[in-house]
Amino acid sequence: MEHDIRAHARFCPHSAQKVRLVAAMVRGKGVMEAQNILKFTSNAAAHPLLKVLNSAIANAEENFGVSRDDLSVYRIFADEGPTRRWRRYGARGRFKPWLRRSSHVTVVLREAV
Repeated sequence: MEHDIRAHARFCPHSAQKVRLVAAMVRGKGVMEAQNILKFTSNAAAHPLLKVLNSAIANAEENFGVSRDDLSVYRIFADEGPTRRWRRYGARGRFKPWLRRSSHVTVVLREAV
């Protein structure tokens, strides 16, 4: 029986574009391999992805009784979150906003067949 085991992280302080670059590296891999990849990736967006992946693994073990050795990353994606606009003043009285982007990360695991 196939279960979709999910975990979400909302308002992650990295842009969705940067998170998607790291998420593409682990999509379709086994859970243990994905953890190792994220652990040793130097990109800053890998840390919140690793936390969401660990949360999804814990959900699978506690709620569904599935062993982590049988799991694989079925879907992983990052949607855009709200953008904070900070004021930065430029020359000649102009206004240059800094856009502090955020993202919502979702991880879906399934049992590897």
